[in-house]
Amino acid sequence: MSLPELIGFLLLAGAAAYAQTLTGFAFGLITMGGVGLMGIMPLPDAALVVSVLVLVNAVQMFLKGWRDIARREFWLVMAASLPLLFVGYWLLDWLAGDRADLLRLILGLVIIVSSLQLARKPAPLRRPSGKLSFLVFGGIAGLMGGMFSTAGPPLVYHFYRQPMQMVKVRETLVTIFAVNSVFRIGIVALAGHLPSGSTWSAFLAIPAVMGATYAARRWPPPFSPATMRRIVVALLFLSGVSLGAPSVIHLMGA
Repeated sequence: MSLPELIGFLLLAGAAAYAQTLTGFAFGLITMGGVGLMGIMPLPDAALVVSVLVLVNAVQMFLKGWRDIARREFWLVMAASLPLLFVGYWLLDWLAGDRADLLRLILGLVIIVSSLQLARKPAPLRRPSGKLSFLVFGGIAGLMGGMFSTAGPPLVYHFYRQPMQMVKVRETLVTIFAVNSVFRIGIVALAGHLPSGSTWSAFLAIPAVMGATYAARRWPPPFSPATMRRIVVALLFLSGVSLGAPSVIHLMGA
Protein backbone atom coordinates (compact mmCIF):
# COMPACT_ATOMS: atom_id res chain seq x y z
CA MET A 1 0.00 0.00 0.00
CA SER A 2 1.06 3.57 -0.64
CA LEU A 3 1.34 5.97 2.28
CA PRO A 4 -2.08 7.59 1.60
CA GLU A 5 -3.67 4.12 1.34
CA LEU A 6 -2.04 3.05 4.61
CA ILE A 7 -3.24 6.18 6.38
CA GLY A 8 -6.73 5.58 4.98
CA PHE A 9 -6.72 2.01 6.27
CA LEU A 10 -5.51 3.03 9.72
CA LEU A 11 -8.31 5.62 9.93
CA LEU A 12 -10.83 3.02 8.71
CA ALA A 13 -9.71 0.41 11.27
CA GLY A 14 -9.72 3.01 14.03
CA ALA A 15 -13.24 4.16 13.12
CA ALA A 16 -14.43 0.53 13.03
CA ALA A 17 -12.93 -0.15 16.48
CA TYR A 18 -14.45 3.04 17.86
CA ALA A 19 -17.89 2.05 16.53
CA GLN A 20 -17.60 -1.52 17.80
CA THR A 21 -16.60 -0.39 21.27
CA LEU A 22 -19.73 1.75 21.47
CA THR A 23 -22.19 -0.61 19.77
CA GLY A 24 -20.72 -4.10 20.34
CA PHE A 25 -20.72 -5.09 16.68
CA ALA A 26 -19.66 -4.32 13.10
CA PHE A 27 -15.85 -4.15 13.24
CA GLY A 28 -15.38 -6.68 10.46
CA LEU A 29 -18.29 -5.38 8.39
CA ILE A 30 -17.07 -1.77 8.51
CA THR A 31 -13.48 -2.70 7.73
CA MET A 32 -14.28 -5.10 4.90
CA GLY A 33 -16.84 -2.73 3.41
CA GLY A 34 -14.40 0.17 3.50
CA VAL A 35 -11.61 -1.88 1.93
CA GLY A 36 -13.98 -3.06 -0.79
CA LEU A 37 -15.04 0.49 -1.58
CA MET A 38 -11.54 1.99 -1.54
CA GLY A 39 -9.80 -0.96 -3.19
CA ILE A 40 -6.67 -0.46 -1.10
CA MET A 41 -5.90 -4.19 -0.85
CA PRO A 42 -7.28 -7.50 -2.12
CA LEU A 43 -10.30 -8.73 -0.16
CA PRO A 44 -8.59 -12.03 0.85
CA ASP A 45 -5.70 -10.05 2.36
CA ALA A 46 -8.14 -7.70 4.10
CA ALA A 47 -10.01 -10.66 5.60
CA LEU A 48 -6.75 -11.97 7.09
CA VAL A 49 -5.90 -8.58 8.58
CA VAL A 50 -9.40 -8.36 10.08
CA SER A 51 -8.96 -11.85 11.60
CA VAL A 52 -5.76 -10.75 13.32
CA LEU A 53 -7.31 -7.51 14.60
CA VAL A 54 -10.38 -9.37 15.89
CA LEU A 55 -8.09 -11.84 17.67
CA VAL A 56 -6.11 -9.04 19.33
CA ASN A 57 -9.30 -7.45 20.62
CA ALA A 58 -10.74 -10.80 21.72
CA VAL A 59 -7.65 -11.85 23.65
CA GLN A 60 -7.73 -8.59 25.64
CA MET A 61 -11.32 -9.29 26.68
CA PHE A 62 -10.88 -13.04 27.06
CA LEU A 63 -8.18 -12.69 29.70
CA LYS A 64 -10.74 -11.03 31.98
CA GLY A 65 -13.84 -13.08 31.35
CA TRP A 66 -13.09 -16.66 30.37
CA ARG A 67 -14.95 -18.05 33.41
CA ASP A 68 -18.27 -16.70 32.11
CA ILE A 69 -18.34 -18.68 28.86
CA ALA A 70 -21.59 -20.59 28.22
CA ARG A 71 -19.92 -23.90 27.45
CA ARG A 72 -22.91 -25.76 26.00
CA GLU A 73 -23.70 -23.01 23.50
CA PHE A 74 -20.02 -22.48 22.72
CA TRP A 75 -19.41 -26.11 21.73
CA LEU A 76 -22.60 -26.30 19.67
CA VAL A 77 -21.60 -23.24 17.67
CA MET A 78 -18.06 -24.51 17.21
CA ALA A 79 -19.28 -27.90 15.98
CA ALA A 80 -21.00 -26.24 13.01
CA SER A 81 -18.86 -23.15 12.60
CA LEU A 82 -15.43 -24.70 12.09
CA PRO A 83 -16.31 -27.06 9.20
CA LEU A 84 -18.10 -24.28 7.33
CA LEU A 85 -15.19 -21.94 8.02
CA PHE A 86 -13.18 -24.10 5.63
CA VAL A 87 -16.01 -24.00 3.07
CA GLY A 88 -16.21 -20.22 3.33
CA TYR A 89 -12.48 -19.82 2.83
CA TRP A 90 -12.58 -22.14 -0.20
CA LEU A 91 -15.37 -20.01 -1.70
CA LEU A 92 -13.33 -16.86 -1.11
CA ASP A 93 -10.31 -18.36 -2.83
CA TRP A 94 -12.46 -19.56 -5.75
CA LEU A 95 -14.17 -16.20 -6.23
CA ALA A 96 -11.13 -13.99 -5.71
CA GLY A 97 -9.50 -15.04 -9.00
CA ASP A 98 -11.59 -14.32 -12.09
CA ARG A 99 -14.84 -13.57 -10.24
CA ALA A 100 -13.90 -10.38 -8.40
CA ASP A 101 -17.16 -8.61 -9.28
CA LEU A 102 -19.21 -11.52 -7.96
CA LEU A 103 -17.13 -11.52 -4.77
CA ARG A 104 -17.74 -7.79 -4.27
CA LEU A 105 -21.45 -8.32 -4.90
CA ILE A 106 -21.62 -11.10 -2.30
CA LEU A 107 -19.78 -8.93 0.23
CA GLY A 108 -22.18 -6.06 -0.49
CA LEU A 109 -25.19 -8.34 0.04
CA VAL A 110 -23.70 -9.72 3.27
CA ILE A 111 -23.26 -6.17 4.58
CA ILE A 112 -26.78 -5.10 3.53
CA VAL A 113 -28.48 -8.15 5.08
CA SER A 114 -26.37 -7.85 8.23
CA SER A 115 -27.21 -4.15 8.61
CA LEU A 116 -30.94 -4.87 8.27
CA GLN A 117 -30.66 -7.68 10.80
CA LEU A 118 -28.69 -5.56 13.26
CA ALA A 119 -31.22 -2.74 12.90
CA ARG A 120 -33.81 -4.97 14.55
CA LYS A 121 -33.76 -5.27 18.32
CA PRO A 122 -33.81 -9.00 19.09
CA ALA A 123 -36.97 -10.08 20.90
CA PRO A 124 -35.92 -11.95 24.08
CA LEU A 125 -36.91 -15.58 24.39
CA ARG A 126 -38.46 -17.08 27.51
CA ARG A 127 -36.60 -20.37 27.12
CA PRO A 128 -33.16 -21.17 25.72
CA SER A 129 -33.12 -22.14 22.07
CA GLY A 130 -32.62 -25.76 21.10
CA LYS A 131 -29.38 -27.35 19.97
CA LEU A 132 -30.34 -27.25 16.29
CA SER A 133 -30.69 -23.46 16.28
CA PHE A 134 -27.15 -22.99 17.62
CA LEU A 135 -25.85 -25.39 15.00
CA VAL A 136 -27.65 -23.49 12.21
CA PHE A 137 -26.52 -20.04 13.33
CA GLY A 138 -23.04 -21.38 14.00
CA GLY A 139 -22.87 -22.76 10.48
CA ILE A 140 -23.93 -19.45 8.93
CA ALA A 141 -21.39 -17.62 11.06
CA GLY A 142 -18.65 -20.05 10.03
CA LEU A 143 -19.42 -19.54 6.34
CA MET A 144 -19.37 -15.75 6.71
CA GLY A 145 -16.24 -15.91 8.84
CA GLY A 146 -14.43 -18.08 6.32
CA MET A 147 -15.23 -15.73 3.46
CA PHE A 148 -14.94 -12.28 5.00
CA SER A 149 -13.99 -12.61 8.70
CA THR A 150 -17.49 -11.33 9.54
CA ALA A 151 -18.98 -14.10 11.67
CA GLY A 152 -20.62 -11.69 14.10
CA PRO A 153 -24.10 -10.66 12.85
CA PRO A 154 -25.94 -14.03 12.95
CA LEU A 155 -24.44 -14.97 16.31
CA VAL A 156 -25.01 -11.54 17.85
CA TYR A 157 -28.67 -11.70 16.84
CA HIS A 158 -29.16 -15.25 18.12
CA PHE A 159 -27.25 -14.95 21.40
CA TYR A 160 -28.81 -11.67 22.44
CA ARG A 161 -32.23 -13.32 22.29
CA GLN A 162 -31.24 -15.97 24.81
CA PRO A 163 -32.37 -15.75 28.46
CA MET A 164 -28.84 -15.63 29.85
CA GLN A 165 -26.74 -13.04 31.63
CA MET A 166 -25.21 -10.40 29.36
CA VAL A 167 -21.74 -11.18 30.64
CA LYS A 168 -22.14 -14.78 29.47
CA VAL A 169 -23.41 -13.64 26.07
CA ARG A 170 -20.52 -11.21 25.62
CA GLU A 171 -17.74 -13.52 26.76
CA THR A 172 -19.09 -16.49 24.81
CA LEU A 173 -19.26 -14.44 21.61
CA VAL A 174 -15.78 -13.03 22.14
CA THR A 175 -14.39 -16.55 22.63
CA ILE A 176 -16.15 -17.86 19.52
CA PHE A 177 -14.74 -15.02 17.43
CA ALA A 178 -11.26 -15.61 18.85
CA VAL A 179 -11.28 -19.35 18.08
CA ASN A 180 -12.65 -18.75 14.58
CA SER A 181 -9.92 -16.16 13.97
CA VAL A 182 -7.20 -18.59 15.10
CA PHE A 183 -8.48 -21.30 12.77
CA ARG A 184 -8.90 -18.89 9.86
CA ILE A 185 -5.37 -17.54 10.27
CA GLY A 186 -4.13 -21.14 10.41
CA ILE A 187 -5.97 -22.01 7.19
CA VAL A 188 -4.39 -19.05 5.40
CA ALA A 189 -0.92 -20.00 6.64
CA LEU A 190 -1.30 -23.68 5.69
CA ALA A 191 -2.63 -22.75 2.24
CA GLY A 192 0.40 -20.52 1.68
CA HIS A 193 -1.81 -17.52 0.98
CA LEU A 194 -0.09 -15.05 3.27
CA PRO A 195 -0.40 -11.45 2.05
CA SER A 196 2.17 -9.75 -0.14
CA GLY A 197 4.94 -7.68 1.39
CA SER A 198 3.20 -4.32 1.02
CA THR A 199 0.08 -5.57 2.79
CA TRP A 200 1.99 -6.38 5.98
CA SER A 201 2.01 -2.66 6.76
CA ALA A 202 -1.74 -2.99 7.41
CA PHE A 203 -0.89 -4.67 10.71
CA LEU A 204 0.16 -1.23 11.93
CA ALA A 205 -3.59 -0.92 12.53
CA ILE A 206 -3.16 -2.91 15.76
CA PRO A 207 -2.12 0.14 17.84
CA ALA A 208 -4.72 2.24 15.97
CA VAL A 209 -7.44 -0.21 17.00
CA MET A 210 -6.25 -0.26 20.61
CA GLY A 211 -6.10 3.55 20.69
CA ALA A 212 -9.57 3.92 19.17
CA THR A 213 -10.98 1.44 21.69
CA TYR A 214 -9.54 3.47 24.54
CA ALA A 215 -10.80 6.72 22.99
CA ALA A 216 -14.34 5.36 22.66
CA ARG A 217 -14.39 4.47 26.35
CA ARG A 218 -12.70 7.69 27.46
CA TRP A 219 -14.44 10.15 25.12
CA PRO A 220 -17.77 8.76 23.89
CA PRO A 221 -19.78 10.85 21.39
CA PRO A 222 -22.32 13.40 22.70
CA PHE A 223 -25.37 11.31 21.83
CA SER A 224 -27.04 8.12 23.01
CA PRO A 225 -25.84 4.58 22.22
CA ALA A 226 -29.11 3.99 20.34
CA THR A 227 -28.35 6.93 18.04
CA MET A 228 -24.81 5.65 17.50
CA ARG A 229 -26.21 2.23 16.63
CA ARG A 230 -28.58 3.74 14.05
CA ILE A 231 -25.75 5.74 12.50
CA VAL A 232 -23.54 2.65 12.19
CA VAL A 233 -26.36 0.55 10.73
CA ALA A 234 -27.19 3.27 8.18
CA LEU A 235 -23.53 3.58 7.14
CA LEU A 236 -23.26 -0.19 6.79
CA PHE A 237 -26.35 -0.31 4.60
CA LEU A 238 -25.08 2.49 2.35
CA SER A 239 -21.63 0.92 2.06
CA GLY A 240 -23.19 -2.41 1.10
CA VAL A 241 -25.28 -0.75 -1.61
CA SER A 242 -22.28 1.25 -2.86
CA LEU A 243 -20.19 -1.90 -2.98
CA GLY A 244 -22.77 -4.17 -4.61
CA ALA A 245 -24.45 -1.84 -7.13
CA PRO A 246 -21.41 -1.32 -9.43
CA SER A 247 -20.78 -5.07 -9.42
CA VAL A 248 -24.38 -5.74 -10.51
CA ILE A 249 -24.05 -3.21 -13.34
CA HIS A 250 -20.74 -4.70 -14.45
CA LEU A 251 -22.02 -8.28 -14.31
CA MET A 252 -25.14 -7.39 -16.28
CA GLY A 253 -23.07 -5.67 -18.91
CA ALA A 254 -20.54 -8.47 -19.14
